[in-house]
Amino acid sequence: MPDVLDATPYDALLLLSFGGPEGPDDVVPFLENVTRGRGIPTERLKEVGQHYFLFGGISPINDQNRALLDALRKDFADHGLDLPVYWGNRNWAPYLTDTLREMVADGRRRILVLATSAYASYSGCRQYREDLAGALAVLEGEGRELPRIDKVRHYFNHPGFVEPMTESVLRSLAELPEEARQGAHLAFTTHSIPTAAADTSGPADGHGDGGAYVRQHLDVAELIVARVREETGVDHPWRLVYQSRSGAPHIPWLEPDICDHLEELHASGAPGAVMVPIGFVSDHMEVLYDLDTEARDKAADLGLPVRRSATVGSDPRFAAAVRDLVLERAATESGREVTRCALGAVGAGHDLCPVGCCPARTPKPAAAGADSPYA
Repeated sequence: MPDVLDATPYDALLLLSFGGPEGPDDVVPFLENVTRGRGIPTERLKEVGQHYFLFGGISPINDQNRALLDALRKDFADHGLDLPVYWGNRNWAPYLTDTLREMVADGRRRILVLATSAYASYSGCRQYREDLAGALAVLEGEGRELPRIDKVRHYFNHPGFVEPMTESVLRSLAELPEEARQGAHLAFTTHSIPTAAADTSGPADGHGDGGAYVRQHLDVAELIVARVREETGVDHPWRLVYQSRSGAPHIPWLEPDICDHLEELHASGAPGAVMVPIGFVSDHMEVLYDLDTEARDKAADLGLPVRRSATVGSDPRFAAAVRDLVLERAATESGREVTRCALGAVGAGHDLCPVGCCPARTPKPAAAGADSPYA
């Protein structure tokens, strides 16, 4: 880890997230923001919003981000890193453009961005970069001085991301009935995306066969399986599975779905399973509903004992990992050599997204990359 007291060229960190409704009246407007441009009728959005209405119209993601903000600020202060932390969302307040406007008004000119997505993909990286470019375009149109914006690298295999999840898997295994524990399967789950988007995730020279998105998730799963084996002496069967598909049925998406996988496990005689949401930083709605409600109900119907391990959330080790990523990038920007902290076979991610990385179907300007119009 770089020396915390080394000077950093950055004057702020921006926590950039998806956002979520915070009451019943917010649900449809929030979904309108998420689906803008797709022409989805309001009645259909109300149907989709039932998942939120089951929980009072409140997504846990905003409270999760507030807890992470507190953890980051505490960690930075405890380790002598004088770097203010701001928060902006893609689809709900505090909106990204408003937060960037506030940061510029506060005199912030070199901003480092942490997106709450650890992996390479269009929706998990490139789309956030497009949102940043769109917000900068608005500020430019207002005649404001534009800051320089960089984004921390993908952190899926940083020890501060992997180790909390590994410990949670061990706890979840211990919570299974004794007769299910030894032979329990590990179902590593992440957001399903169109196979075309997966195949083009990451730098262009690695496109195909699921691209960086699938490779990175497999790397994390293998790391956790190895650590669990070391701790328990048991080589648990495992598979990478998917959840939260939302696209048209005729478009191929990554499979198998977690509920289909649970049916397969039951049919094969598996005694139990632990669902491991490695694709998510926090327990937001797609964990709360798709796993804790829908998948648990499926397992109960099957009579299959399951547990769901925790995401990293605001774990102090994850906050320390973010500090590490900030200082790592600061050292690189300052021309100092730095050892990148990463586990597994895939290696540390790139600092600057290259041209052709996680492309959109329709090209749009994107900040914080080699092709950024706001370098």
